[in-house]
Amino acid sequence: MTIVVSGATGQLGRRVVEELLARGVAPADVVAGGRDEERLAALGEATGVRTARMDYDDPATLEAALSAGDVFLLVSGSEPGGRVPQHAAAIDAAVHAGVAHVAYTSVLGAGDTPLSLAAEHEATEELLRASGLPVTLLRNGWYTENYAATLEQARATGVVLTSTGEGRVASATRDDYAAATARVLADVAAGDGAEHVGAAYELSGDHAWDAEELVAALGEVLGREVTLRAVDTDSHVAALRQAGLDEGTAGFVAGLDAAIAQGALAATPGDLSRLAGRPTTPLVDALRAMA
Repeated sequence: MTIVVSGATGQLGRRVVEELLARGVAPADVVAGGRDEERLAALGEATGVRTARMDYDDPATLEAALSAGDVFLLVSGSEPGGRVPQHAAAIDAAVHAGVAHVAYTSVLGAGDTPLSLAAEHEATEELLRASGLPVTLLRNGWYTENYAATLEQARATGVVLTSTGEGRVASATRDDYAAATARVLADVAAGDGAEHVGAAYELSGDHAWDAEELVAALGEVLGREVTLRAVDTDSHVAALRQAGLDEGTAGFVAGLDAAIAQGALAATPGDLSRLAGRPTTPLVDALRAMA
């Protein structure tokens, strides 16, 4: 079976392609799809995989890239508010092509989470269930790389501003998520993926850390004192607005912290490390690599 990876020029999709090759999948059996043809060409040259232009806003490219019997990784779109119609177009193309299996990168706790960004993922999951296709839901938690800006803030100011309260985050690196994703895709393509059909994997790091642990890890990595400035949601929004963020962005960032305070990203079921075949990357190691 051919494995088609959408979003292959993005930060997660490219890593999935690389992990598939590391698992022994032949380059000829992988199609890397994406919108940027120059980056696709560079990826194909570097890895030997086949490439195809795939634009969620251009259904014709999706239909051309997919074929009967394919294993299709639908990497979530990057445009909040536009994901559902984009994903619907990709799912329709998969149905028309007769793909054998779809894996979708959803969100941790979909269906029961205070995360505002979950609604589009939940709607996509419903579309997939209605499609009649064999599906695996890869409900990704938080990427440690999401704290790159926090690391730079700590480097520059020695302060981390947060309104997460006592909430915990079981983050992991994109490499961790890619390893688990590649395992599922490779299993299905090899005919060994019966356990993955209909599965909804809750993917997160092995350890859920709190703000104090984040600050300690940042201090260790940066070699300087880093202090925690804990505030409530309203104060967080005000501080972000004062720092130059627009109202919508400030509200979104503070809303994420509020969801963390409610436990939205704290679950540690172990699915990620089990599928990846190794422990997830510890927070301090991930931050050190970022720094």
